[in-house]
Amino acid sequence: MRIGVPRESGDQTLVAATPDTAGKLIKLGYEVVVEHDAGARASFPDSLYESAGARIVSTEEAWAADIVTALDAPGLDRLDLMKHGATLIARMAPGRNPDILEALSSRGITGLAMDMVPRISRAQSMDVLSSLANVAGYRAVIEAAHHFGRLFSGQVTAAGKVAPANVYVIGAGVAGLAAIGTANSMGAIVRATDVRPETAEQVESMGADFVAIPVASQESTDGYAKEMGQEQAAAAEKLYAEQAAVADIVITTAAIPGRRSPVLLTEETVAGMKPGSVVVDMGAANGGNVVGSRPDEVVVTANGVIIIGYAELAARLPGQSSQLYGQNIFNFFKLTTPDKDGLLHLDLDDEIVRQMLVTLDDQVMFPPPPVKVSAAPAPAPAPAQAEVAPEAPKEKSWIAKHWWKLAAGALFIWLILSAPPGSTTHFMVFALAVVIGFYVITAVTHALHTPLMSVTNAISGIIVVGALLQVGSDNVAVQILSFIAIAVASINIFGGFLVTERMLKMFHRS
Repeated sequence: MRIGVPRESGDQTLVAATPDTAGKLIKLGYEVVVEHDAGARASFPDSLYESAGARIVSTEEAWAADIVTALDAPGLDRLDLMKHGATLIARMAPGRNPDILEALSSRGITGLAMDMVPRISRAQSMDVLSSLANVAGYRAVIEAAHHFGRLFSGQVTAAGKVAPANVYVIGAGVAGLAAIGTANSMGAIVRATDVRPETAEQVESMGADFVAIPVASQESTDGYAKEMGQEQAAAAEKLYAEQAAVADIVITTAAIPGRRSPVLLTEETVAGMKPGSVVVDMGAANGGNVVGSRPDEVVVTANGVIIIGYAELAARLPGQSSQLYGQNIFNFFKLTTPDKDGLLHLDLDDEIVRQMLVTLDDQVMFPPPPVKVSAAPAPAPAPAQAEVAPEAPKEKSWIAKHWWKLAAGALFIWLILSAPPGSTTHFMVFALAVVIGFYVITAVTHALHTPLMSVTNAISGIIVVGALLQVGSDNVAVQILSFIAIAVASINIFGGFLVTERMLKMFHRS
């Protein structure tokens, strides 16, 4: 089958396949055709696609392919170029754009929405929303820093002390966590809030303080935040206002799939913020989290608050975003092309395929049946009455628990008593080395165990030298033990250096 990669219309800078992912699709058995200059705005010239094995074609030929991959659902003029029975793979937002479903079904086009990938473990590699949200969260902090015009990190200079910036992130999803990590790495003091209390651990692991809403919320069952109730919304609004008033930068990331973005910062909240503070509204394209934000615009309020409403922040990093999007699509093709024969197999019993499928030929398949994320099974209820009480296990005696320690001690004593005269001091040194080594190793943090192991293994060279001196002994037992010591110590030595080399490669620039 032939996969077409058209050039995106309008100001879209991304492309649905990079030269790297196009080459991977070809290895699955597909023929890939790319519209002229499709990747130019993402710095992927036609020559790179040709080197990967793709063919450069016209607009009409790209849209006439058996399968078309795009960023977003195209206009009717582009759909008219597709043939009956073709397949379109793109972001479609079918819950907000029912017209696209009618347009696809009336033309007999099978539609697969990349923004409908279920949030289950098996589908993580195809989750476009997470991939692009990760880039968007990073870019949100960069845009905020640009308009903030001041340092993020605190400094002590000869001219005085500079306080670090205070960043407040609302929403601890993929975008929120990316923003937290970026702001923290730039030296800011970061706080974050999410309606899902189970995200507190994730927020704190990224170096931020979690500020909980003082009203309990429902657990998420599908990987997304739930819409808040009236009581919780009132408590959250008050919390947002308090935190925004002391923050230098506020980043809002809240979104509810298929619905308008919830309002988090009201007009009164923005009016209470400090002059010069910055708000990045990542939900501006879908109605906005902030009253007063406008899609793709930067608004300055009467009290000097800067509101950034860029609709698609990931598009401001087109090269990496295109690679991630293209890899998500490739992972979907890898699932649906099990035989690597270049044929798309849509198994409707596969929950990933079924969730993404919005139209099948002339049938509308949206909405799909609900899917819940994996969760730990609830504990089985206790039986009303046990028939026979299980017999309590007998506790083992101290000797049964620690027999190996007694055996090791007895063996060590036997070695001392049977050793040649004058060897007692060697056993004393060995015992002291074991004790000192134990306390030294356990006192070292886990992060340093690898370099410590690589250094201490190199000390095994001393064992090799000693064993080489003894391997020529007339005693057969001494020869055997010396040979074993040489072999084991050599493994330690070479293994230690290999571990060191691998560790040092982690710090090499690619």
